[in-house]
Amino acid sequence: MPFDEKYFSTHTYEDVSFARYSQYWWSNRFYAILARRCGPRGTRLLEIGSGLGHLAGQLEDSFQTVAADVNHWALKESLQVASSTLHVASSAEGLPFAEGTFGVVIIKHVVEHLPHPERAIAEIGRVTAPGGTLILATPNLSSLLKPWKGERWIGYQDPTHISLKPPEEWLALIRANRFTVRRAFADGFWDVPYIKFVPKSIQKLFFGAPGGFQAITGFPFLPLKWGESIIVIARKALKNR
Repeated sequence: MPFDEKYFSTHTYEDVSFARYSQYWWSNRFYAILARRCGPRGTRLLEIGSGLGHLAGQLEDSFQTVAADVNHWALKESLQVASSTLHVASSAEGLPFAEGTFGVVIIKHVVEHLPHPERAIAEIGRVTAPGGTLILATPNLSSLLKPWKGERWIGYQDPTHISLKPPEEWLALIRANRFTVRRAFADGFWDVPYIKFVPKSIQKLFFGAPGGFQAITGFPFLPLKWGESIIVIARKALKNR
């Protein structure tokens, strides 16, 4: 499946109107909070796989934002919500930036789509400044409730998810590129239903409460296996250390 207009109207992007307080809105707000904690105001920030630009748009007031995506349609659409952001058509596996350009790099639910995610993480290591921060998110093969879903698990539903890996492999790739992992946590159980014959509304409240609380407060606390995605915050090593 190509990453075209049809793709961005389905999957995570089904709420393209970006309705306030939707799950999509809270997710972007959460990543924006993480980014602001990780990088000083005014530093250069790169979002790889920026999609429709909503996260970059939230961060324009705090950073010099650059949005990179392979999809020209999405980049054009993102101008509506991220008008001050520099938009660049680029693959994650070959970034057109100099070494050490960015103080913060965000790559949210992109690596699972790449045929060679190790190249993307190496490129991130190259363009991140010493002491800079990487924020990465990807589906969690170690999710405690993944066995309950079986083949219906959310990570298996997108045919473009060609590079699913267990958390320890992602962490090893990140560390191999001169990053120190500061936090590795989960995003909660939001892929309801998990139990047959129990109304989805009840399951959403019960299973989704911890992840929702984390998203609202902006404080990551969920253990690595307590969610459908893993989120990693890592710091690039300083030079000569």
